[in-house]
Amino acid sequence: MADISMIPRQNLERNALILSGLAAVFWGTNFEATRIVLSEATPWTAAALRFGLAALAALCWLAMTRGLDFTVLRRNALAFAMLGLIGIAGFNAALFLGMKSSSPVTAALIMGTTPLTTHLLDAAIRRHRVGGRVLAGMGISLIGLALTVGAFRGTHLAAGDLMIAGGSLAWALYTIGCRRWVATAAPMDTAVWTMIFGALALVLIAFEQEEPVQVLAGASPVFWLASLHMALIGTVLAYVFWQTGIAERGAAATSVLFNLVPVSALVVAAGFGRMPDWSQGLGVAVAIFGVWLSSRAEPQDGRARANRITPACPGR
Repeated sequence: MADISMIPRQNLERNALILSGLAAVFWGTNFEATRIVLSEATPWTAAALRFGLAALAALCWLAMTRGLDFTVLRRNALAFAMLGLIGIAGFNAALFLGMKSSSPVTAALIMGTTPLTTHLLDAAIRRHRVGGRVLAGMGISLIGLALTVGAFRGTHLAAGDLMIAGGSLAWALYTIGCRRWVATAAPMDTAVWTMIFGALALVLIAFEQEEPVQVLAGASPVFWLASLHMALIGTVLAYVFWQTGIAERGAAATSVLFNLVPVSALVVAAGFGRMPDWSQGLGVAVAIFGVWLSSRAEPQDGRARANRITPACPGR
């Protein structure tokens, strides 16, 4: 096996850039996959299947690569359970229920503003002043979202869009909670255990609210392919790739690539025959510019830089 220390630093950073970019692209494909799955399955069943599979795969990955550290679980059991309910069960319930009336591109664009929402919420909790550049970026992103959903033509946000916005808020709380509530746990440990708690909650709700066995028994191969894609590629692999980018390039540099999520969703939707009109394309570009503008607003001191948040994203 090659010694990683012998690999030039430039090559490591280039590979990390490619992997973290692929992670954002994979997350963008999840929205179209969700639409496909919901054409055959009820929302709670679809969400429970995705994260049941993802949690098992992530647990196996952790066991094979780092080993299972149950002291971390015991130390953070309550935090992991709460974060799993908020960031995994809560976020995915909002996504799968919201996608019944939202579109993949609009959903991806709403979720693309999550880093800004997280930044603003964290600043409010810590009572820090938010810079004018961040506020300007948020305003520009909202204008882009309005263009995408057709607000300037008289179209209003669908109920599903508002639900997905609630999911974005849940994910912002999850991201902040991972930093504030979890004690001495590696990012992969936090992701795996919160996935497990969230998946358990989704499975219990699915059996309470729906008939998952009956739904899955009649599902088509396309449904299973889309579900496996979301679980294995759009969740576990994407998260591992994203963390590789953060480890090699840093959180701030990696978080800029999150702008690729709505672009990926737009390209995939076009590939399935739903070509966007000019206002949707312009809206996505404007929203991405707003997120980029905010991400360029570097904190002024080292302590603030250390507190800067980038999305961890196992739930996307």
